Amino acid sequence: MTLLQIGPHAVQPPVVLAPMAGITNAPFRTLCREFSGGKGLFVSEMITTRALVERNEKTMQLIHFDETEKPRSIQLYGVDPDTVGKAARMIAEEDLADHIDLNFGCPVPKVTRKGGGSALPYKRNLLRSILQEAVANAGALPVTMKMRKGIDDDHLTYLDAGRIAAEEGITAIALHGRTAAQHYGGTADWDAIARLKEHVPEIPVLGNGDIWSAEDAKRMMRETGCDGVVVGRGCLGRPWLFGDLVAAFEGTGTYAQPTFKEVAAVMLRHATLLGEWIGDEARGVIDFRKHVAWYTKGFSIGSEMRRGLAVTSSLDELDALLSELDLDQPWPVGADGPRGRTSGRNRVVLPDGWLDDPYDCAGVDAGAELDTSGG
Repeated sequence: MTLLQIGPHAVQPPVVLAPMAGITNAPFRTLCREFSGGKGLFVSEMITTRALVERNEKTMQLIHFDETEKPRSIQLYGVDPDTVGKAARMIAEEDLADHIDLNFGCPVPKVTRKGGGSALPYKRNLLRSILQEAVANAGALPVTMKMRKGIDDDHLTYLDAGRIAAEEGITAIALHGRTAAQHYGGTADWDAIARLKEHVPEIPVLGNGDIWSAEDAKRMMRETGCDGVVVGRGCLGRPWLFGDLVAAFEGTGTYAQPTFKEVAAVMLRHATLLGEWIGDEARGVIDFRKHVAWYTKGFSIGSEMRRGLAVTSSLDELDALLSELDLDQPWPVGADGPRGRTSGRNRVVLPDGWLDDPYDCAGVDAGAELDTSGG
């Protein structure tokens, strides 16, 4: 079985949970780790560096790790080299995590229009400065980065960004095989992952995009030569996918096809963990609502019941509604396919004159640091 080395941390199997805003909090990471037997690497939600340095109350809760989480992995999103450096130093000096990942993949307009996210690697010198500050201040902690192919097909940045990352001491690179313009639509370009691996053979390259099953993960590694995979939307409503991934890479057992009774039990546990983490059962169940459609995808439930499940506000109410359904339903055919956002190609909104000079190191508007998706 392939071993992925992230600094001093051996990740086996070479599988990483992608940071997803509002999703990969401590409760969801707990579920994924339970199904994987603790194997793999599970990254926190995206944390903005400015909020971390300012010790924002919500941000400080988001970086809470269960004592069983090893290694502890934080993804940082920042646009200012100095602030990124301060955040990395804070994590290292206060022992807040064991690994730092940097996000350059967010494609949403409110971020790219200010030069952040997947727009930032176009400014090569700014990217280099951010990476330099992160690595210099992280001490012994390994620093990795996640990015997209570029802004659009006419402004690809991933090969230049990969070379800069390797030169500045980044430990590993994850590439989502889409441009910012594609958002989450179309098909991920796995050939780009292969090209990046050839371009920076000295450090691990992880592939991301269109991994809906354990077989997809194995196929990506065979076809691209990448050193590991990053799984995002494929695990929405399916935390047991990480058990499948372990089985696939270790060659043991079969893949999970839970009955609805088993899925319902996971749903209740997920909602319970959220309530315990937030400190309020009702708020936990309300936060869980976003997961209902993913967990129930393909099952025969009915639109009225789906609406009911999506407005519950207590564990008893959620349990009661689930018990009214046919719990003996087998895993639906086709439920292992795509899930989550599937928005198609869009024009990328950028600051005025952003594309004029790829080496201009002008500062990025502080408003680019918004609490949003990790891309």
